[in-house]
Amino acid sequence: MTSLTQQMKDSRQQSEIQSFHEPALYLFGHIFEIKKQSSLSKGYDEKNAAVSKEELTHLMMRQFRITQWLAQQIIVSLVKADLVQAFGGYLKPKDDQA
Repeated sequence: MTSLTQQMKDSRQQSEIQSFHEPALYLFGHIFEIKKQSSLSKGYDEKNAAVSKEELTHLMMRQFRITQWLAQQIIVSLVKADLVQAFGGYLKPKDDQA
């Protein structure tokens, strides 16, 4: 019985994390546009723009009033769902979304 209970908890937790995908992607897109404009204003190629995972984590914590752990789990979930591209400590939109 405990296995079934654990599976139900995991399922609830997963759906809670996935419920943040859309707002997190909206916030990520907004920050990414700011980073692109910043790159252009400094004379760099906008293709080099990226958002740090740490920055996105802190902004999600503040905006959505969630814990750091949950914000990090949302980022991991976005990467696993192939919605964003991760490299090192940075994130970029997938090539087809750019």
